[in-house]
Amino acid sequence: MDKTYGSAADAVADIPDGATLAVGGFGLSGVPVTTIRALLERGVSGLEVVSNNCGVDGWGLGELLAAGRIRRVIASYIGENKEFARQYLGGEVEVELTPQGTLAERLRAGGVGIPAFFTATGAGTAVSDGGMPNRYAPDGSVAEESAPKELRPFDVFGSVREYVLETAIRTDFGLVRAAVGDRHGNLRFEKSTRNFNPLAGMAGRVTIAEVDQLVEPGVLGPDDIHLPGIYVDRVIALTPEQSADLPIEKVTVRPRSEGA
Repeated sequence: MDKTYGSAADAVADIPDGATLAVGGFGLSGVPVTTIRALLERGVSGLEVVSNNCGVDGWGLGELLAAGRIRRVIASYIGENKEFARQYLGGEVEVELTPQGTLAERLRAGGVGIPAFFTATGAGTAVSDGGMPNRYAPDGSVAEESAPKELRPFDVFGSVREYVLETAIRTDFGLVRAAVGDRHGNLRFEKSTRNFNPLAGMAGRVTIAEVDQLVEPGVLGPDDIHLPGIYVDRVIALTPEQSADLPIEKVTVRPRSEGA
C-alpha cells in the first residue's frame, strides 16, 4: 500500500510519447510543476493535455508548451500565455475549447464512470453548433473546426429548454499537487488549489500526486481527505525548495504613504 516514489523522475518513467494527461491547477495555483519538469527532462513529446489552462509563459505547463512537447490541449482558457496563443493561432497546437464548468464535469464524469451527460451550458452556441477553430493553418485559415454536438430538449421544473450532450474525459495519467498526502495516496488540498486537482486525479487511469507534506496513514481524518487514495497510484514528497517554487502571477503594489 505504500505508494511513495523516491523522485518525480521515477514516477514519470513510464509515461510515453503521445500520452494523454489530466493536469491539476488553475493559473499558478496548485500546479504539479515538479512532475511537469520531470516530464520535460525525460523528453516525452506529442502529449495531449487536459487542464483549465496551459500554464503561463515559462512556468508550469508553459514549460512543456515552449519546448514543443504538447500536440493537443483541451482547456477553457488561453489567456495569460502568449506562447500558447501564438502556437494555437499559428497552427502548431490543436485546441479544444470547453466551458470551464463543463470541463470540470467531464473530468469528474470520467473518474466515476459516467460516459456522457447533458448540460445547458453552451446549448445554442458554437459549443453545440460546431464551427469553433480547433486548429489553424499556418496562413491563418481554419484547418479544423469543432463538430456539432447532440441537442435534446428536457423539461426541468416546468421549463423546457435544450441541453447539449458532453462526453466524459478519461486520460492515461493524472498529475496533481496536494498540500498533504499519506503513503496510501489520500490527499488534502489547500484552499484554491482544490480546484481542478481532485478532478484531474479522478480522470487519470494512473495518477501521480506531488505533496508538500507526506504523513503516515491515519494522520488525515476522513473529513480532511479531498481525494481518496483509491484514485492515486504514486506519491512524491516534495523538498522544501520544490514546495516554495510558487511565483505570483500578477504583482500589484501601491505607493507607501508618507511616514510609513
